[in-house]
Amino acid sequence: MPAETSQTLDRGLRVLGVLASSPDGLTVTELAGRLAVNRTVVYRLVSTLEQHALVRRDARGRLHVGLGVLHLASAVQPVLRDLAVPVLRDLAEAVGCTAHLTVADGDEALALAVVEPSWTDFHVSYRVGSRHPLSQGAAGKAILLGRGSDPAPYAVTAGELQAGARGLAAPVRGVEGLEASVGIVTLGTEIDVDTIGPLVGRAAAEVAARLSPP
Repeated sequence: MPAETSQTLDRGLRVLGVLASSPDGLTVTELAGRLAVNRTVVYRLVSTLEQHALVRRDARGRLHVGLGVLHLASAVQPVLRDLAVPVLRDLAEAVGCTAHLTVADGDEALALAVVEPSWTDFHVSYRVGSRHPLSQGAAGKAILLGRGSDPAPYAVTAGELQAGARGLAAPVRGVEGLEASVGIVTLGTEIDVDTIGPLVGRAAAEVAARLSPP
């Protein structure tokens, strides 16, 4: 027997989902059409969400996701780190390179979790909170892979963010609402793609599994 659900809450969440996928915003009438719900009902939902800063109106009166969503999103980051760090630690120890989880933040890649190997004499120090364009570096390019239809399993780069640094990253696929990658970075020596690539790919798949509902 299916669990009882709240129709009002379900509709409110659907409002946010539709607005999140509509960068130009929607009118109440357009939103009602997308949801196949009476305009009066949508108006009440939008008014409630506006009170919590989850929906905003632009100068033309079109509806967009509000800044309140950012506060909710920031609370998710520690959860992502906690779930990903054990996977990153195993990866860093296995390959002897710094491992990281990177997420998309607008047009930038944001390093959310970083683990350095314990047994190497030299490794790259990669700071949590580091940012760079998605179009540069293996981590950002892997996120872009996850956005498109390119079947490539990972992105490999050399010297794009730091002279002598080489990176390999795989997209975290299949987690709704998350654009992320798992990768490694090293200095000097060329990355053995045939050996390390599958390890990084499996780590990205494991992170996705940990973030997916049971």
